[in-house]
Amino acid sequence: MQSVVFKAACPDCRGRFELAAAALRLAIGRTARTTFYYFTCPDCGSCVRKPAGERIVQLLTGGGVRTMRLHVG
Repeated sequence: MQSVVFKAACPDCRGRFELAAAALRLAIGRTARTTFYYFTCPDCGSCVRKPAGERIVQLLTGGGVRTMRLHVG
């Protein structure tokens, strides 16, 4: 099985790279404002958090990114 990679960029060091699904996490909140994905920049080590709209959520979950729900019920 071919592993899925995602293109990403760091706003701090402006690095551009590809990350495996295992390097990303998706947090699904109650609203669009509280739904985001995050990763650690492999170049500078910064924790990067970016908003995740419906399409991004579909791509990340379909690609095997680990997901956590931030709301109950």
